[in-house]
Amino acid sequence: MEIRKEPGDVIRHSVDREDMILINRLSKSELSPEQVYTFALRLCDNEVDRDWERFDEKALETLSGLFVGKSGIFDHNWSAEGQTARLYKTEVCREGGVTGAGDGCRFLKGYAYMLRNERNAPLIEEIEAGIKKEVSIGCSVTGRSCSICGRDHCEHQGGKTYGGKLCYFTLREPTDAYEWSFVAVPAQRKAGVIKSFIHEAGGDLKRMLAAYPGCLRQLEALEKEAQLGRAYMTGLRKELVRLAGLTDETLDLKVFARAAEKMEEDELLEMTRVYRKRMDAIYPPSPQLRPRAAVCGDEDKAFLI
Repeated sequence: MEIRKEPGDVIRHSVDREDMILINRLSKSELSPEQVYTFALRLCDNEVDRDWERFDEKALETLSGLFVGKSGIFDHNWSAEGQTARLYKTEVCREGGVTGAGDGCRFLKGYAYMLRNERNAPLIEEIEAGIKKEVSIGCSVTGRSCSICGRDHCEHQGGKTYGGKLCYFTLREPTDAYEWSFVAVPAQRKAGVIKSFIHEAGGDLKRMLAAYPGCLRQLEALEKEAQLGRAYMTGLRKELVRLAGLTDETLDLKVFARAAEKMEEDELLEMTRVYRKRMDAIYPPSPQLRPRAAVCGDEDKAFLI
């Protein structure tokens, strides 16, 4: 198999028997070499990118396993209609030079296949002509570490120099690979990467999902449900504190309220039940209906309100 190792490009290469074995593991029916078009691409590397973030070599090795079988789409638009190709093999490659982080250059290379048919003919032509070649990936990582202090979240800003040392963030422990896309301008200068952190705040998540209206609507629906849940829990805590204050004058309500903030729903409901029972014992409810005084010979035992 002859492969040109040109960083950042989508490169065509000839398919051999080993490739077909791997491809047919992913296909539902047996495909022949004449039915497929294969190409190699640089998915991502360990260089500091435009966002002042990078993968280390360990992360690239993990991503190599995660990306096998993942689909290729356009501009990270998660739609089945945009699926064009699929990765059947990946490998971490070495190249000359040193990264901005000071280690040897590495990059993740992927091998993709697509069907030779009328629908894909224009895309194949654009790949061959070098028009479609920049790519970017979508994945999840557990966190990142600052090159200055080593922490995940800190006051340092990527791209700035502190004490003569460049600040950048190393992405750690990838957990999932979503897809790879043809894009116009990737985050990485030679390939590209879109990062999504598991612990990212809601505002960042909305920004990331702006290009996916369906996912954004689901997120907004979940946020509404979460607001209702928070309002329900707040009501439970207020009622518990109210009952506690009415039944125990020696209780420090500020301290009790802080304790109630840490209680879960079942604990709040049980404590509320206990304090309501105690309140009923201290302040027994007065009946609204009182019996009319009995009159001799009067059989009417009705109650009057």
